[in-house]
Amino acid sequence: MSVIYRNSMNAIGKFVPEKLQPLWKHPAGPQTIFFWAPAFKWGLVMAGVGDLQRPASKISISQSGALGITGLIWTRYSLAITPKNWNLFSVNLFVACTAIYQILRAFRYQRQQAALEAANQMAAPSDAAH
Repeated sequence: MSVIYRNSMNAIGKFVPEKLQPLWKHPAGPQTIFFWAPAFKWGLVMAGVGDLQRPASKISISQSGALGITGLIWTRYSLAITPKNWNLFSVNLFVACTAIYQILRAFRYQRQQAALEAANQMAAPSDAAH
């Protein structure tokens, strides 16, 4: 760590209330990347929740699949490292869940479209016969 960063954290730490000192000094606390990386990753979760309003026809299965797999891998990793990073665990679990839900929406839409197309093809020849 740089001297400037260490000095800044020491100065800020003096203003942290006594009750919050255990969190402040935790190995995965606000003084480390283990805290800030997952904190910013919550933006992906918010984007995923926002995408729930997106029409199912516009969902990218490959993109959602990549997010889902990445979320599952990092969810597992967050429990394998020391210290266990519960913030990293929870954010990646939510990333995976929103992505998997989007994939399910896209598959359901594709299945409905295929059924509609099949029904239209079945109806079209009978209309021509009349």
